Amino acid sequence: MEKLQVAIEKARSQRQRTSPPVALKKAPERTTTLWEQLTPVSVSPRILERNRLVASTSGADSGPFDMLRTRILQQARANSWKRVALVSPHSGCGKSTTAANLAFSFERQSDLRTMILDLDLRRVGLAKILEQDCVRTMGDVLTGSVAFADHGRRLSDNVALGLNSSPVGNPAEILQSGATVEVLNAIEADFKPDIMIFDMPPLAAADDNFGFLKNTDCALLVVAAEQTSLDQIDVAERQLAELTNVMGIVLNKCLYSEGAYGYGYG
Repeated sequence: MEKLQVAIEKARSQRQRTSPPVALKKAPERTTTLWEQLTPVSVSPRILERNRLVASTSGADSGPFDMLRTRILQQARANSWKRVALVSPHSGCGKSTTAANLAFSFERQSDLRTMILDLDLRRVGLAKILEQDCVRTMGDVLTGSVAFADHGRRLSDNVALGLNSSPVGNPAEILQSGATVEVLNAIEADFKPDIMIFDMPPLAAADDNFGFLKNTDCALLVVAAEQTSLDQIDVAERQLAELTNVMGIVLNKCLYSEGAYGYGYG
C-alpha cells in the first residue's frame, strides 16, 4: 500500500512538471462606438419651451409626435423603408420644428438608432431651433471636406444629428452630386441607423429636392393648417409621387383638433 502511494505521488509530480500553463483569457476591452464619439447635444429647458420642443418629455403634449413616430416606423417596416424625407410645399409649415420634436420622440425609442440630417442647406434650421453652435455644415460633409464622425452631434446614445452652421452657397449642386450619394451610403454603412430622416427644403423654394429625393425611400409632406391651400397640397403631392414614395401628409399648426392629435395622416 505504501509503495502504491509513492507511485501515485511520483506520477502526479511528473504531470505537474510537464503540463502546459493554463492561459487565462483577458477580459475584452470596451471599444468606443462611432455613435459615442459624436459630440453630445445639451438643450436647456428654456430653449425647449421657447422653441416649442414639446416632445422633449413624454406626456400629453408629446402625444402627436409620438404617434407620428410610431406611424413612420410602421410604414417603414411594412415597406422596408429606411430613408425618410420631410418636405413642405412652402416655407413656414413648421417642418424643421417637426424634425426637432421627432428627434426627442425617437430618443425614447431606445431600441432603435435614428439619424436626423438637416439637408435644407439654404438656412440654419435645426441648429437654430436647438440653439447649437456648429463650425461646419452638412454641405461640408456631403462634399467630403469633413467626416460625419467629426461633424455630427448626438442627442443621446441612439439619436444622431447633422446640423448646419450657416447657409451653403451651392446647395442644389451638392444635393444632386454623385459624391453626396457615396457619402450618404458610407454614413449608413458606418453608423448603421435603423431610420434616417432628412429635413429637406420646401418644394417651391428651389430645385434642391428634385435631384435628391431619388436617394430616399419615401417622403412625408408637412403642411400648415389655414396656410397651405388644397391646390398647393395637391401639386406638392403629385411632385413628390414622381420622385419617391409618398408616406403621408402631416397637418401642422392645427388649432382645433376636436380631441384628436393635431395632425393629419393621409
